[in-house]
Amino acid sequence: MTLLSPMWLLLLVPVALLAAGYVVAQRRRTEYAVRFTNLDLLDKVAPRGPGWRKHVPAALSLAMFVLLVGGFARPTAEVTVPRERATIMVAFDVSASMAATDVSPDRFSAARQAATQFVEHLPPRFNLGLVAFSENASVVVPPTTDRPAVLGALDRLTTTAGTAIGEAVYSSLDAIEALDTEEQAPPAHIVLLSDGENTTGRTVEESAREAAARGVPVTTIAYGTQEGVIELQGRQLPVPVDGPALQRLAETAGGGFYEAASGDELQAVYEDIGTSVGYRTERQEIWQWFVAAGLIAALLAAATSMLWFARLP
Repeated sequence: MTLLSPMWLLLLVPVALLAAGYVVAQRRRTEYAVRFTNLDLLDKVAPRGPGWRKHVPAALSLAMFVLLVGGFARPTAEVTVPRERATIMVAFDVSASMAATDVSPDRFSAARQAATQFVEHLPPRFNLGLVAFSENASVVVPPTTDRPAVLGALDRLTTTAGTAIGEAVYSSLDAIEALDTEEQAPPAHIVLLSDGENTTGRTVEESAREAAARGVPVTTIAYGTQEGVIELQGRQLPVPVDGPALQRLAETAGGGFYEAASGDELQAVYEDIGTSVGYRTERQEIWQWFVAAGLIAALLAAATSMLWFARLP
């Protein structure tokens, strides 16, 4: 938290003096009471004092002054606010290795289910597009606010051979560029899920540098386990997930890197990504919170004084 007008904090000096004066006054009252030498008789004839309750209204009043002074100093804090607009491209791996059953019921089915929930929970004003990639990459749905179109396209995806991660990034970038023709385009982000290494097309390194040059972060998800296998022509073919390449892609393009080894983990990853791309952090003044807290303290001071002593503090 920072203060835009810290000079107002000088008003805390008289508040501190007021608190000190209250403490001194209370000590003097105690000393005056002790002058009555017959303490046993004083205990019998004097009414029972309010004890700690007598200090509550004063403490709340002092808290009110401190909070109001804090409000005058115009404090600011980092506040998370939803984005009004954004363009998100989901790049989905449909290579044959996604049929591996190391994730229940298989990588492809679990990934599609998690992606569907991700799509459903994005803000409705966001443009959302879908790229499917295997041996090559294609824009299945250009960026749009039509969620049923994206969900329907996800349902129709099928697996095939090859993994063109670099081409998927380029296709996503081109789709974003085709949509954002206005001078101040909304922020864009690519979310790429894959379980294997790049086997065809332009390299991951090339695509990462291109995404960084265009200012579009690429967040990658390495999905699956090292024990994944598929059956090909009667043989068991290992298809371990290749995380390092995806991590380099994300780091170069300024995005985040995630690993998920189950459907539940993938869902959690998508939720985290949705929060990061759907919201932004900005510094805002929060003096209203201090003023509101000060008014609450004032009301509590008045209420406790009226309840216990039948007077305002």
